[in-house]
Amino acid sequence: MLGYKVKKMKRISLVLFALMLFTTWQCAKKGPMLPLTKKWEKVVPQQEVPAGLPSLKAADCGICHPSHYEEWKLSTHAHAWSDLQFQAELKKESSPFMCINCHIPLQNQQEYIVKGLIDGDIYQPVREKNPLFDPELQKEGITCAACHVRDNVIIGPTGGNGNLPHPVVKDTVHLSSENLCINCHNAVAVLTPELACTFETGDEWKAGPFADEKDCKSCHMEPITREIMPGFGEKLTHRHYFTGSGIPKFDTVQTTVLNGLAFYPSEVLETYQAGEPLNYNFRAKNEHAGHRVPTGDPERFILFHFTLFDVAGDTLKHLTERIGEEWEWYPEAKKLTDNNLDPGEEVNYRFTPVLQDTGQYRMLVRVEKHRLNKANAEYNKLGDHYPLYIEILNREYTFKVSAEETAGGANP
Repeated sequence: MLGYKVKKMKRISLVLFALMLFTTWQCAKKGPMLPLTKKWEKVVPQQEVPAGLPSLKAADCGICHPSHYEEWKLSTHAHAWSDLQFQAELKKESSPFMCINCHIPLQNQQEYIVKGLIDGDIYQPVREKNPLFDPELQKEGITCAACHVRDNVIIGPTGGNGNLPHPVVKDTVHLSSENLCINCHNAVAVLTPELACTFETGDEWKAGPFADEKDCKSCHMEPITREIMPGFGEKLTHRHYFTGSGIPKFDTVQTTVLNGLAFYPSEVLETYQAGEPLNYNFRAKNEHAGHRVPTGDPERFILFHFTLFDVAGDTLKHLTERIGEEWEWYPEAKKLTDNNLDPGEEVNYRFTPVLQDTGQYRMLVRVEKHRLNKANAEYNKLGDHYPLYIEILNREYTFKVSAEETAGGANP
């Protein structure tokens, strides 16, 4: 019996030795671990809680900065991690490790620390457990500390004084659009044939007419004079809604809307003569944005709907126009078309149905911002509670068509 046990132990030892040799061979076969070199491969290093703060969580910041906190909660930054579309993309095999770095930028928010890449391959990161991982902080997405904590201190646009509950270091360069906003809103790289990052808002702004006059904060963080902390007096600060497209991440939350487009519709008469065309002209201009519209995620687009109804409510004529990019993602990611509007650029749409019959008519003009199309939403199983679009214009006109020639009159 003892001999049997000895033989069994020898067999186990040989198996373990063989496994060890196989593992060593596999590691050697994979090649060397190369360091992270690209900016999007790296995260903000682990931060300690600055003196005077209970934690890095936004809710704790909100104790002393309630208005900033309430604004941040309405921002899409607050839902950057929980966003259903992002989580669906993250679960795909084609999703590389660094996609999370813009959505949870602090090492404190990430479960693993990426030390390097085997052979520089983005699909072979060398990971180790993060002993200081904070799962609650992870849920906050792009949280206060993502911008305002570095080297374990609070960073602000103005310096602090001895009366503050925590020290503040002034660093306007760190808080600039160039160093914060554009780091994530200008991620442009072809990572693999099937995977392309194409967020070009920063490049669009630099190439536009406002680069020397305004930056991201000018529009997306509206300046306001108010108390930063109750009882500390008013001073110039900024809104923290980070206002953007206005499409909320969940149908249970609100957000704020910023429209780059201005609309210039032509008049609609009160009365038309039977047999003449409506001759409606709708002009849309990228009048307010310092970048292209739409911008950011290449799946975004804007639809313009023009619909003519008869008195019974039946559709007589419908026209839909679209601005946005069209991409083919497989077998190789490539842009097919692009009619996004540059700053100052405009489009004109004509809706000219012939009004044949006499009677009452109704025309509806709608403009919608879309996050992505319905087919892609269904493919990613985003469900019924993930808003795909918002309506940014809804205008209704009523008029009549007469058999007799009339003077018409304007219809507001």
